[in-house]
Amino acid sequence: RLEEFLKKEVDLELSTLPHFEERVIDFSEVEKLMNSINTIPAPCAPVINPQAPNTATGTSLRVCWGLFSDDTVECYQLCYKPVSIERRSDEQAEHTLKIKETYCTITNLLPNTQYEFWVSALNASGISPPSERAVYVTAPSPPTIKSKKIRSCENAVLVCWESRDINPVDSYTVEL
Repeated sequence: RLEEFLKKEVDLELSTLPHFEERVIDFSEVEKLMNSINTIPAPCAPVINPQAPNTATGTSLRVCWGLFSDDTVECYQLCYKPVSIERRSDEQAEHTLKIKETYCTITNLLPNTQYEFWVSALNASGISPPSERAVYVTAPSPPTIKSKKIRSCENAVLVCWESRDINPVDSYTVEL
C-alpha cells in the first residue's frame, strides 16, 4: 500500500489563504524600565593622607586615605614603591594590594627608606583616577653600640654607635 501511495501525485495546494494577524510590539515600556535603572558611576579619586606620627616601624608603615564623596566603593587598590633609585631593580618593583578598608599596614619594608604611595577606588562601573602620591618613611634601624669604645669617668661617659641604615639618620635620642 505504501508503494501505491508514493506513486500517486499529491496536490499540496491550500484551498484557503492563511490569515496572520500583524502585531506591532511596543517596546516603550521596556525602554522606560531600562532608562529608570540607576547606574553607579565610577568613583572619584581618593585622597591619601600624609604620614601621621608613630605610624612607622623599621619594617612597616600604616597608610590611610579617604573619599570626599558619597561614591559606592567595593575595594581600594593601593600601590607603592621605594623612592630611592640606588636600590636593586627587584626592590624597585611597584607593588599593588587590594584592600576593603581605608587604611593598610604594609610590612616587610626596608628601614629608614622612603616609599611613594597612591590609591584608587574600584566599584562595578570601573576604577577611579589615582590619588595624589604621598611619601612615607620607615623608621631607622636601632644603632649598634660599639661596646669596645665605651669610656667612662666619675662624671661622664662616652658612648659610640654606628648606624646600620643606608640613608642618613636626622638625629638620635640617648636615654640614661
